[in-house]
Amino acid sequence: MDFMFLLATAAEAIFTVAAAAVAALIVVKSVSSLKKRTSRNKKSIKISGKKSYFKKETNRKQETYKELGEKEQGTHEELNKKEQETHKELNKKEQDSKTLSPNSWSKSSEEDAVPAQEASAQAPRRLGGGMSVVGIDLGFLNCYIAVARSGGIETIANEYSDRCTPACISLGSRTRAIGNAAKSQIVTNVRNTIHGFKKLHGRSFDDPIVQTERIRLPYELQKMPNGSAGVKVRYLEEERPFAIEQVTGMLLAKLKETSENALKKPVADCVISIPSFFTDAERRSVMAAAQVAGLNCLRLMNETTAVALAYGIYKQDLPPLDEKPRNVIFIDMGHSAYQVSVCAFNKGKLKVLATTFDPYLGGRNFDEALVDYFCEEFKTKYKINVKENSRALLRLYQECEKLKKLMSANASDLPLNIECFMNDLDVSSKMNRAQFEQLCASLFTRVEPPLKAVMEQANLQREDISSIEIVGGATRIPAVKEQITKFFLKDISTTLNADEAVARGCALQCAILSPAFKVREFSITDLVPYSITLRWKTSFEDGTGECEVFCKNHPAPFSKVITFHKKEPFELEAFYTNLHEVPYPDPRIVGFTIQNVFPQSDGDSSKVKVKVRVNIHGIFSVASASVIEKQNVDGDHSDAPMETETSFKNESKDDVDKMQVDQEEGGHQKCHAEHTPEEEIDHTGTKTKSASSDKQDRLNQTIKKGKVKSIDLPIQSSLCRQLGQDLLNSYIENEGKMIMQDKLEKERNDAKNAVEEYVYDFRDKLGTVYEKFITQEDLNKLSTILEDTENWLYEEGEDQPKQIYVDKLQELKKYGQPIQMRYMEHEERPKALNDLGKKIQLVMKVIEAYRNKDERYDHLDPAEVEKVEKYISEAMSWLNSKMNAQNKLSLTQDPVVKVSEIVAKSKELDNFCNPIIYKPKPKVEVAEDKTKANSEHNGPTDGQSGTETKPDMTKDSSQHPKSSGEMEVD
Repeated sequence: MDFMFLLATAAEAIFTVAAAAVAALIVVKSVSSLKKRTSRNKKSIKISGKKSYFKKETNRKQETYKELGEKEQGTHEELNKKEQETHKELNKKEQDSKTLSPNSWSKSSEEDAVPAQEASAQAPRRLGGGMSVVGIDLGFLNCYIAVARSGGIETIANEYSDRCTPACISLGSRTRAIGNAAKSQIVTNVRNTIHGFKKLHGRSFDDPIVQTERIRLPYELQKMPNGSAGVKVRYLEEERPFAIEQVTGMLLAKLKETSENALKKPVADCVISIPSFFTDAERRSVMAAAQVAGLNCLRLMNETTAVALAYGIYKQDLPPLDEKPRNVIFIDMGHSAYQVSVCAFNKGKLKVLATTFDPYLGGRNFDEALVDYFCEEFKTKYKINVKENSRALLRLYQECEKLKKLMSANASDLPLNIECFMNDLDVSSKMNRAQFEQLCASLFTRVEPPLKAVMEQANLQREDISSIEIVGGATRIPAVKEQITKFFLKDISTTLNADEAVARGCALQCAILSPAFKVREFSITDLVPYSITLRWKTSFEDGTGECEVFCKNHPAPFSKVITFHKKEPFELEAFYTNLHEVPYPDPRIVGFTIQNVFPQSDGDSSKVKVKVRVNIHGIFSVASASVIEKQNVDGDHSDAPMETETSFKNESKDDVDKMQVDQEEGGHQKCHAEHTPEEEIDHTGTKTKSASSDKQDRLNQTIKKGKVKSIDLPIQSSLCRQLGQDLLNSYIENEGKMIMQDKLEKERNDAKNAVEEYVYDFRDKLGTVYEKFITQEDLNKLSTILEDTENWLYEEGEDQPKQIYVDKLQELKKYGQPIQMRYMEHEERPKALNDLGKKIQLVMKVIEAYRNKDERYDHLDPAEVEKVEKYISEAMSWLNSKMNAQNKLSLTQDPVVKVSEIVAKSKELDNFCNPIIYKPKPKVEVAEDKTKANSEHNGPTDGQSGTETKPDMTKDSSQHPKSSGEMEVD
């Protein structure tokens, strides 16, 4: 025992020395790293790597080295250079981690400064490391969620281990099913399962598109009080209308829950994808749906732009900013729409040049062609009209979708078999790819026009295109690929994930907008899909004035300033210039009233500067309005550039730069307002400003300070198809109630399932492990109770409140727990008794050694040893009596002593005996005198030598790892 004690002491000493060495190493390395970090110049963060360009602060070093390892395919010199740059960037990143600060965006030109400014204005970012980074692809048929983690962008799976969540909501008598659970109810709960609702956003019930979709949908659409389209379903045993914002809010709330389960933290901020052809009303409707779901949408991102971001940010070989950009075509054909965009890439920069689309061509059109074909065939072959039966039609749609996917991979004949299709009939047919292409020939001809249009709008030739990237499920159809290849005369690329690319791009954009991640600098310039014109009333003969403020494919986000000369409040109306280009029946966007406009003190018209913009979501608005009040009346219009600057004297430098760019862009619009001399559109002044010399700039600023001042004006807006705040609040409240109802119903079902599970589990164990622990009489009684409970569950207990099930489970446990307790006691008692017996024997051996004058225990107090001996005698008596009593009982009787009592007795023995029998032996003075004598005549003793050499060992051991650490740093 002495040997074991000394061995443990020596091990503890070694551990202490090792811990001290590690601590010293950490301190030395920390000081060294701190000195190096403080000596380096500040530098913009740009982490190179092939897999990911942003890393969480906690895993910086490990993942940066991993990225370097992935670059080993290059030359040795390039690797060394990259390693040196990465070390510098790594140290800068470590320095930045000391203070939480927003990301830096690259501003390669004045136009590119606008998106960063708009992002900060529209999406205020919270500082903190717990922020979530989520991108949501809100599709017509399916949805995908991508999140940013330390390892990169990851598409997450739902509770069904499926990364694809159907855009489907099924409402029942007690609860809602969303996603995969709802899709399984499309056929069984036809009238109350909502799907295919994406095209209904922001549209009135009388909209032609809504009426067209109404024919396709098996559930009922209803006109809402504000005139918009809604759905009518049966929920909680009553007919209830739901606005489309509420329906999409339910889906987004489910996607939010899925992402929270994956990230293990709350999710609020996100980026949501929308089609590039969505109008302002549709975009505002999706934003409202995000609010209903409790999400803060940092950006509504065009789907093709998200794909372009997911493509470009990983590219290492993009041309520099001063060289000709690389032009890439992105083609996205999903289930309901077809979109094409051409993007120009430079290093760290993406600019969308043009975008075209066919909102009515997608995968479902090919499904409909197949459905129509088979409906006619079944009508002739089986004498059944499929379109009269909603369930049968839905089943046929599902089978045709599967057949279409199979034909994309197989050219041979493929069967179509559906059992119990209609009237207990089994139907069958077949189709091959050639028949399918002939059947859909008219649809395939619609692939080329958007391709031709996007090239014309971007002023590009085929040889200017470096790559053609395709995404979306319908692009897998061979005939679609053939049409694209035939037009561009080059092979198409499928490097992107056709299903998940949009969600990944949205997650990257969210990471750029989030302070929780450091992302490689990458500027994104989108565009305005439709030209927008402003109209206002005048006192001229024609009564109105117009000005096209944003042309088609104009860069966005973007702001412009327009100057009006007015003596009274006036109204502005924004509308789409060319309605035939817009897939929306109403050209109106929004109306504004500029208030508190009065004449100048001398009776002249006041100059009113109105700032209009298309924000980061692609939504048009009047951002601000201000009147320029003259201190010294000067009627000369050459002061226009001076006054243009004055209206922004309180804004940041970025804003001033932005306005200058905006107005330069607007210079060519002068012709639209020449017929309205009273309302001057002050674009010429801006051009004068941009062409003037630096000396003139300083002169204008001097005059500005002394002669004018800017006063902000209130603006009243009237949005087309905009939800009122009160109505939106009621939708949010209703969604919260439905979430609570779903939670209560889940708890009720869980309680019911717990009763059912207990019945089946206990009945099974009664015939196996519990059989020896229950009498035959009790067995018969308990079996009857379990059988009665099972029958009750499927009869009157089918639909009961949660508390009823809880009480029923407690009642069953009252009978079952004694049996379960006897079984558990029988299983665990031998081990507990054995442990207690071993401890008693160990103490008895120590007492025996003490009586035999063992020098290890000669220091113990005889009185205390006597107490221990008495205690052990009592413990043995207690143990023997309990064991004898227990041995007399049968297994069907409750035990005399429980395992918990035996464990408590064992612990009591340790607490009483161990401090006495393991009392440390005191030091002997004779040994100390001998030590002193040895130190005087023979030098230091072993003990002293140990104490003196310990620091040396620590020093040596700390120096050695330090050297190793330096090698690692170098």
